[in-house]
Amino acid sequence: MRLVALLSLVAALAAVSASVSTKDAPAGGQRGSADCSLTSTGLIPLTDMGTRRYRGYRGGLYPAGRNTPAPKYMRKLQAASKQIRPINGKIVLLSIGMSNATAEFSAFKRSSDHDTLVNPNLVVVDGAQDGFDAVKIVKRPVYWDTADARLAAEGVSANQVQAVWLKESIAGEDRPFPRDMKALQKNLRQIIKTMRFRYPKLKLVYLSSRTYGGYAVTSVNPEPAAYDSAYAVRAVIQDRMAGRLKGPLLAWGPYLWTDGLAGRRDGLEWTCTDVEDDGTHPSKDGVQKVVTMLTTFFKTDPTAKRWYVARPPRIRP
Repeated sequence: MRLVALLSLVAALAAVSASVSTKDAPAGGQRGSADCSLTSTGLIPLTDMGTRRYRGYRGGLYPAGRNTPAPKYMRKLQAASKQIRPINGKIVLLSIGMSNATAEFSAFKRSSDHDTLVNPNLVVVDGAQDGFDAVKIVKRPVYWDTADARLAAEGVSANQVQAVWLKESIAGEDRPFPRDMKALQKNLRQIIKTMRFRYPKLKLVYLSSRTYGGYAVTSVNPEPAAYDSAYAVRAVIQDRMAGRLKGPLLAWGPYLWTDGLAGRRDGLEWTCTDVEDDGTHPSKDGVQKVVTMLTTFFKTDPTAKRWYVARPPRIRP
């Protein structure tokens, strides 16, 4: 009976979530076939920029044009990673975000749940939801109620959440840079403050920015807003590094943006077949690309693999 009640609660909250918006779209957004003509913006992925600048802002995922944390901050991240251990037998990895994030992370969860190389004590929960961009998450507490219901449906609780993947954007963003970046940074800070309160055992938050938005035919989050969102992610991580933000430590998860068919240095491209008809939300192909990047990240990142990957069995002499 308890399980039935929990599932009923999840369904009810999902219905409320769906009623507030559809796939994060602002009023007046129009749908049609993706615009496959804009195969490149000419913008440079942050990971390829080095010390070059974009509108006065230096490239790189971390300060000084680096794509990895400085040694001092990496030591802090690794110390936090070592603190992640089963609570009542479980470690919870939760996603927080909007429609793109739930499409991607729900598929990642399915893959992770069937991966024998993943820590058997790990419970992956998709808390991301359609219709909740960075503004609505801050304003509508029902988002967090739904996330709690999803945790309960997996047999875990908020007190067992120790790691989060966070991916957000602002629907209908059309302000010029850096105003768009600063607005998202402000919302991300508030989301992280909320998570600090709701998930008291949270140690690490991994952030990702948007995928390529050049094929978009709606005003949900086209270019350059999709590209600019990475600067907001970097800014909030730097806020935590500098002590301007308290709570769990923050770090980059996989960096998802690439310049369409022009790609980036590691070979990643984002094609028109990687998006749905609106040109914004990932298709099955696009979702699989993100799943691959998430899987690679959690299995290889030095702060994540420690608790994500199953330990090899001990061989007794």
